[in-house]
Amino acid sequence: MDQIINWDQALFLELNGHHNTFFDFLMHGVSSLFWWFPLYAFLLIVSIKTMGKSVWILIVGVVLVITLADQISSSFLKPTIKRPRPCYEEKLTGQVHLVTGCGGSYGFVSSHAANTFGLATFLILLLKIKHFRWLLLWAGLVAYSRIYLGVHYPLDVIFGGLLGVVCAYLVFYLFSQLGQKYEIAYLNKDI
Repeated sequence: MDQIINWDQALFLELNGHHNTFFDFLMHGVSSLFWWFPLYAFLLIVSIKTMGKSVWILIVGVVLVITLADQISSSFLKPTIKRPRPCYEEKLTGQVHLVTGCGGSYGFVSSHAANTFGLATFLILLLKIKHFRWLLLWAGLVAYSRIYLGVHYPLDVIFGGLLGVVCAYLVFYLFSQLGQKYEIAYLNKDI
């Protein structure tokens, strides 16, 4: 386990060590919820066009996925595992390029990665629009920004992303079962 942590720290230092003022600004924005409002508006418009009045299914599902991913990461895994963020790791003092504040004490797993990968995966599954797979690249960019900003290790974002994907599949499976049981038209429709 120590070897894995050492590799994770070394990879973090490599990825976090390449920075400049332009990317400091850009990655801070990438990690910000507010920068993505145009994307969220676009996704909502596409969802309404695709689903019509059934868009409520998507909204409820997204809320469930993000709540589940966020609560598991922030309220269960971080306080249970207690892995310090790189910016709090004494061994890395003076080596971490920290763009903004460090955040809470613990970083495993990344809530940003869990939430964005959960959202992306759920939308891909529910909307059944294959070219929406680019959303996974968006989620990957958000996850990478957390390493760049100095607040998460690579394994934090990898396992956060996996958590988000699992939460999306669980909620989608639940919705699929409810769609069959209660004959919810959109959930039974193959687009």
